[in-house]
Order: sequence, then C-alpha cells, then structure tokens
Amino acid sequence: MTPNTSASRLSKFSKTLVSFVLAGGLLALQTASASAISSSVKMACMGDYFSYCSMHSVGSQALRACMSDNGHRLSKRCVNALIGAGEVSQTEVSRRAASAR
Repeated sequence: MTPNTSASRLSKFSKTLVSFVLAGGLLALQTASASAISSSVKMACMGDYFSYCSMHSVGSQALRACMSDNGHRLSKRCVNALIGAGEVSQTEVSRRAASAR
C-alpha cells in the first residue's frame, strides 16, 4: 500500500464518519422535536394511552386533545406525570375534579 492510498482511504473513512455523525444528529433533532413528550410521561401514561388514545400518534396535538378529553379516566400516576411535565396544571386538575363531583 502506498502512502497516498492510505491517506485516500483515511480521508474517505473520515468523510463517511462525519456523514454518519451529522445524519445521527439530525435524526436526534427531528425525533426530539417530533415527540416532545418526556420518557417519564410515556412510562406513566402508557396504559392510559393504549386504553383511550392509541389511534393518535405520540406527541401529536390530537393525542393531547384525546388525553384531555379522557382526563377524568386517566390514572393518578399518569396525571401526576403530566403535571410534572407541565402538560397540565395542578389548578386545572383540581378544577376538573371539583366540577366532576
């Protein structure tokens, strides 16, 4: 192998590596913006999602509306996670609970 061949292969490898790193970064950004739901909310609300709203994609406005519409049915664990993530306020949860009585 000549020095030029090694340098050429190293250059191609470097360009490929940079391409993969950039593509991975872009994918991560797209994933983060497409689904701004925290992993703790996903875990806490998984059962509620499958029970009431699985026809909607995670992170969509339609899912948020569905979860809101089914708020009175959601598990306490899910509601607490949604409050913690800022998806709903404690004031709103308390107001809805009072109006349901």
